[in-house]
Amino acid sequence: MIVNSRVYRPGQAARTIDIDDISDAVQEPDAFIWLGLWQPDEPFMQRIQQEFGLHELAIEDALTAHQRPKIEQYGESTFIVVKTAWMDDNNNIEFGETHLFVGKNFLISVRHGASESYAPIRTRAEERPEMLEHGAGYALYCLLDFIVDHYLEITASLSIRINELEGNMFCSEFDRNEVQNVYTLRRHLLSLRNAALPVDEICNQLIRLHEDIIPKALRPYLRDVQDHAHHVVMDTEDMREMLTSAMHVNLALVTVQQNEVVKKLAGWGAILVVPTVVFSMYGMNFENMPELNSAYGYPLAIGGTFAVCWLLYWKLKRSGWL
Repeated sequence: MIVNSRVYRPGQAARTIDIDDISDAVQEPDAFIWLGLWQPDEPFMQRIQQEFGLHELAIEDALTAHQRPKIEQYGESTFIVVKTAWMDDNNNIEFGETHLFVGKNFLISVRHGASESYAPIRTRAEERPEMLEHGAGYALYCLLDFIVDHYLEITASLSIRINELEGNMFCSEFDRNEVQNVYTLRRHLLSLRNAALPVDEICNQLIRLHEDIIPKALRPYLRDVQDHAHHVVMDTEDMREMLTSAMHVNLALVTVQQNEVVKKLAGWGAILVVPTVVFSMYGMNFENMPELNSAYGYPLAIGGTFAVCWLLYWKLKRSGWL
């Protein structure tokens, strides 16, 4: 359940810290603890609650992996929930959650579901000890920036898929698989939008209301994350609109093609009505028929029938029905 547990002190290298020693390290004014957890169970989270003095409602939320993105204040600690997104090798998007407990000198990340490891983030952060002196605020920025950057990578990948899919939609044939792919992509884009949209408000609240966590020097970094999240929201909305328009165009093309087929069938039906009526009349057992008393009756009937049919064909061809 413990992915990593590190303590940082000014002028000292980062050290791994045991859970039992956290309560003492938290009391140090210059120490900063960064704890990473992966789907912990309830007894372990109760132990974490005691070590850090966390609120029981925040612990209860952190144990449930189906929380909406939010930011809440519980005493001296802040509880943040953000959605994570991950694309597998089959281009399927899976969503998870990261729950963050942020205090003046600690950051706890609790990962649930699909998510990339946060170990590279911690490694890059440790390469900038001057920024880690800002404590939990800089670590929080690194995590949020990592999560939002994954949103951007997924939107870039989806943009390529949408361009390919859009080309396939501009045809006059109905393809059920392509329509299903469009629906799946629109659903993924909606989920990605709903994941990125609250990050804007979370960053806004951190900048305005949490100066103890986000000092003035870190505000530009949070605004950068906020801007990236806004770009994700706009890109997903634009791509969803593009897919909707592509579906409408495809359905319109299919409808036009069907109308063309119906027009051709109606035109040939009108032509075939003439011989059908004439030949059905000659198939009746009447005594006085033109061909019975005239040597030219039958050829004239056949010729007249074909002449009318050709005239109808010429008219319909000229009008674009055939």
